[in-house]
Amino acid sequence: MWIRIYYEDTDCGGVVYYANYLKYFERGRTEFLREKGISLPGLHAEGVVFVVTKAEVSYIAPCRYGELIRVDTRVSSIEGVTMTFEHIVMREDSDDVAVKGSVILACVNAAGRPVRIPRSLRDALGAVG
Repeated sequence: MWIRIYYEDTDCGGVVYYANYLKYFERGRTEFLREKGISLPGLHAEGVVFVVTKAEVSYIAPCRYGELIRVDTRVSSIEGVTMTFEHIVMREDSDDVAVKGSVILACVNAAGRPVRIPRSLRDALGAVG
């Protein structure tokens, strides 16, 4: 997924503000799921919600105002009530990794209690790990 860096994304030095990468990861996850035919509102209507339980980000090289970056997303594991997404950010003009991270999501019901990830979702994601 491609994202253009705007002023609103940067700090006073013109570098992407560190927390904004979590927004980019969220967009990457949402588009990844959409491409797999998975509707988050549809899951929510079924009483299935995902909450972030852990996020890690490694900043390797800065991304700057005006650049076009690519966010690559994949599921690295699905275990019981959790699934882990890995994200890689690269600039348009380079194959070098600028930022990488992972986010662990837990599946909960409408009451906020952990529940197993539905089989239909596991199947749609290829039942990784």
